[in-house]
Amino acid sequence: MHNDNKSVSAIGLGCVTFGREIDQDTSFEMMNYAASAGITLFDTSPSYGEGVSEEIVGSWLSRQPLNCHKISVSTKIQPPFDPSNILDSVDQSLRRLKMNKIDIVFLHRWDAAVETLATLKSLDDLRKSGKVGMLGASNFSIDQLETIIGLQKKHGFHTLKFLQNNNNLVIRDINPDLEKFCLNNDIKIITYSPLGAGFLTGKYKGGVKEGTRFSVIKGHQDIYFNETSFKRLDQLQNLSFRTGYKPFYLALAWALHRPNIASVLVGGRTTEQLEQAMSALNFNNADILNELELIK
Repeated sequence: MHNDNKSVSAIGLGCVTFGREIDQDTSFEMMNYAASAGITLFDTSPSYGEGVSEEIVGSWLSRQPLNCHKISVSTKIQPPFDPSNILDSVDQSLRRLKMNKIDIVFLHRWDAAVETLATLKSLDDLRKSGKVGMLGASNFSIDQLETIIGLQKKHGFHTLKFLQNNNNLVIRDINPDLEKFCLNNDIKIITYSPLGAGFLTGKYKGGVKEGTRFSVIKGHQDIYFNETSFKRLDQLQNLSFRTGYKPFYLALAWALHRPNIASVLVGGRTTEQLEQAMSALNFNNADILNELELIK
C-alpha cells in the first residue's frame, strides 16, 4: 500500500468531516469521487471524530483492489510528544487505518517537548522501523520549524518533509519567509481550510446556525470573527458581485493558485464540494486572479 515515490496531488482530500458530520456511506462516496478525480492525498487525524475518521478511511482502503490505487495517507500525533505517546499514537492509527505503513505523519501542533532529544529520536525511529514514510509539522511557525530542522540536522535525524498550515483569503499562515525556508529545506507545503471552514461563503455574516461547522467546532469563531476577516470577506463579496463568480469559488481559486504550494486540502460533506474545487483549480482568468491578490 505504500510507495515512497508517491507525489501529492494539487488537491488533497481533508477527511475531518468523516464520522463527525457525515456517515461512512457518504464518506465512501467522497473518497470514491476523490480517487476517480485523481486526488491522491487523503488527510486524517485521530482527533477527527475521536478516531472514527481514521477507521472510515481504513475501511475504504481495505476494500480497494490491491495495488490498484496510489493514495498517500497522512495522519497526525497530538501532544504530549513523549516517546511512549508518539509510538502508541502511531500504532493506534496504523490499526484504525488497517495499514502497515503511514505515508506522512504530522505533529499536529507545536509543543516544547519536540525540542527534546528523546522525542526527536522516537520520531526518527518511526521511519527506521518502517511504520512511517515521512514526517511533517502542522500549525508551526517559521521559528518553530527552524528550531526542529536545526536539531534534526545536528543529530543526524531525518528532517521534516512537509508543513501543513491554515491558509485562505482571511487567515494566512503561509508567508514569503516561510515559503523560502521550506524551499531551501526541501519541505513541501500543504494548506488547509481554503474556505475558512465556510466563513468565506458569507454564511456566518448573520450569525452561527445550529449544525454548521462553526457551531460544531466553536473555536473557529475565535479565529475568524474579527474586523480584518470581515473586511476581507466584504472585498471578496464585492468582487463576486462584479464578476458573477460565487464568493466560495473565488476563494477556492485564490487558495489553489498560490505559488510554492504542493497541495490544498479540501473537505466537506458532499462530492459537489470536491467538484467545485476541481473546477476552481482550472480557473485561469488572470485579471480576476490579480484582483484577488489585492484583497488585504
